[in-house]
Amino acid sequence: MKHQFPAITRLGLGGVALLLVLAGSALPAVASPAGTAPATAPGTAQPTVEEQRLDRAVPQEILRRSGFDALAPRFAHALEGARGYAQAERAVNRHGSALWQRAVDRAQGRGPVTGDLSRGDDRPLYWARLALSRELRAWTPRFALDDQRRKALHTALETSSRGQQDIRRHPGRQVKRVLVTGFDPFTLDRDVRIGNPSGASALALDGTLVRTAEGPARIEAVVFPVRWTDFAEGAVERALARHLPHLDLFTTISQGRQGRFDVERTNGAWRGGFPDNEILARTGPVPVTDPASQPQWTSTTLPYRQLAEAETGRFPVYDNTEVTEIPAGATQPVTRPDGPTPGSTARAGGGGDYLSNEIAYRATLLRDRMGLPKLPGGHLHTPVLQFGTGNENPATGEVTDPGFERNRSDIVRQVRALVQTAVSAAR
Repeated sequence: MKHQFPAITRLGLGGVALLLVLAGSALPAVASPAGTAPATAPGTAQPTVEEQRLDRAVPQEILRRSGFDALAPRFAHALEGARGYAQAERAVNRHGSALWQRAVDRAQGRGPVTGDLSRGDDRPLYWARLALSRELRAWTPRFALDDQRRKALHTALETSSRGQQDIRRHPGRQVKRVLVTGFDPFTLDRDVRIGNPSGASALALDGTLVRTAEGPARIEAVVFPVRWTDFAEGAVERALARHLPHLDLFTTISQGRQGRFDVERTNGAWRGGFPDNEILARTGPVPVTDPASQPQWTSTTLPYRQLAEAETGRFPVYDNTEVTEIPAGATQPVTRPDGPTPGSTARAGGGGDYLSNEIAYRATLLRDRMGLPKLPGGHLHTPVLQFGTGNENPATGEVTDPGFERNRSDIVRQVRALVQTAVSAAR
């Protein structure tokens, strides 16, 4: 997710208090004052920008050909049967978690095959989540529901359907723990058929074991939205903070350049303004807690040299050290091939100035603020997931083709090999 168009967007007790500061409150909405009834928030007629894309032919085809088109009606029926907030909350969490597990099972070859779309496809999860979200937005409950609690239900749907409530510790003490993150598809107004190999990798890897010289490592995975607002509201920190102290390695993953993997050495505290999936643009410093102590740059602690040198698959892997900075005392940005200079101001990390750079910056800043300097972590950019020859035109092309399937499979297989290499090297 490297911002580089038109080619592609590149895109202990004291510890509890620290986590609350870093991650923000995750408490449920408070009840209304005694003697007052909360306002009833009717269903919102207007869906979000992302939800509106559901009505296009391609999303409907993807849902139909995967069998995920049946999930939203079932969810709507469950909501209609809810006679209070607690029942509605249970329904949201149950259906969100079931959506995530169904997508993971499908990607990993478990359960019956529904539809003719390939198992490894990440797109049914994305579009089905939006279909559930739209049903929740349009739902008018039979009980009083204020705006705060309606928003809490949407948050619950987001976190449960993205694997964020599904991160578990392996019971074996000798099993290393790895966390990887992926992203939703993006730039969908350019080509609504687009998938994201980082999301596909997350589905393929979640809950799996990889073998290393020191024993097995269990991988847990989550997926994040391509939305500036969610990141500004602390979605990354809330999802990761309670897990980082228990990990042996983490890597955020996104789609980057064509034909190559990049291990991003440096991340910058800057948003470059490229529109997100809500068509919102944000430019300025990455908004974090305690901005007075916010560094301009954070660095990877992944074993980048070993990752670049190992034979992990078809695509070359680069140790990317480039950044864009405003040098100390200067006013204009310059590109530095070998990383930032002392006192400079960030304008782009190695992974650009979009949300891939931001998730890397936030995750590594969280690592540093939590006092975990030796925890291996950083960002990996995958190659662009391209359609096959003759199927490049978004207006006339098919939703899939053999080249597209092969490219995704090769990228996912190499991500697995790179994670295995990283865990083996990070002793």
